[in-house]
Amino acid sequence: MVDLELGDGLAVITIDRPDVRNAIGLHTMDELEKALDTVASAHVLVIKGAGDRAFISGGDLKELAAIRTEDQATEMALRMRRICDRIARFPAPVIAALNGHALGGGAEVAVAADIRIAAADVKIGFTQVNLAIMPAWGGAERLAGLVGRGRALLLAGTGRVLTAAEARDLGLVDEVVPRPTFEDAWRSLARSLAHPAAREIKRITGGGVPTTEAARAFARLWVSDEHWTAAERLMTRKR
Repeated sequence: MVDLELGDGLAVITIDRPDVRNAIGLHTMDELEKALDTVASAHVLVIKGAGDRAFISGGDLKELAAIRTEDQATEMALRMRRICDRIARFPAPVIAALNGHALGGGAEVAVAADIRIAAADVKIGFTQVNLAIMPAWGGAERLAGLVGRGRALLLAGTGRVLTAAEARDLGLVDEVVPRPTFEDAWRSLARSLAHPAAREIKRITGGGVPTTEAARAFARLWVSDEHWTAAERLMTRKR
């Protein structure tokens, strides 16, 4: 099942399938699509798995074993690719809170997010080659964008599994925090991004916008009620 938490601009999508280490099957894809529809107006989105063993362990092999033809495999891969693309294109910042290991397809979901924060004991790896397959949900391309083509080929081609610290050193993970403080850390990070300006900052840092657009986005925020409330609060404190 997929759980959804909404409040104060923060949306949290939790894949809660502990019996299969939060693996993704076709029904989970249905629920993810519905959840993404529901959270469209959030200022920040967090994606995580339930428990502390797995973020997402990849595809649900037992369920997906019913897929036997090339056309069926293509359809499944494209469907989940579209979901990961929706995560990557989400208008507000997206955080992957790596509460547990992110392997195979789980690593692909993780790199679809803008920011990855991981508990220190977590491991991440594009392990599809262990099943004689390859990443198909956009993970290979996004991995290359994060760590470079050579390193992406090395990691996805060998199925090497990285510790959270190793992943951070390569730029694959942004923050690593001790397990006891992980829950507080990702929530604190999410709350710090749960504001209207974060959407504009994400859009501008994504590139491909006119050079004047940052100034226009700034101006829209400048005249907003949120800006003047914050400015008045700051000016009052300085008096």
